[in-house]
Amino acid sequence: MQTLNNYVAQKNRWTAIFGDAPLNLNSAEDRKKIAQSIDADLSPENLACDGEASAHHVRTQGRMLRECAIQLLDIDSTVTIHELG
Repeated sequence: MQTLNNYVAQKNRWTAIFGDAPLNLNSAEDRKKIAQSIDADLSPENLACDGEASAHHVRTQGRMLRECAIQLLDIDSTVTIHELG
């Protein structure tokens, strides 16, 4: 669960810059937003930074994001992450 907590904390640091409300894993609506974010981050073009990222970065980032997705699905099996499967 630590990987998912770290991911959400990182997203919240970015949202704070823009004055948005922080995401909370206890909120069903926020869990859906987190799932959408993970799904977007797992898309091949984002994961590979449009081909600019190294293979090591893609593997490491992909592994971390898949772990986040699994941890989120353990909390809320109703969320959908298309890029996971």
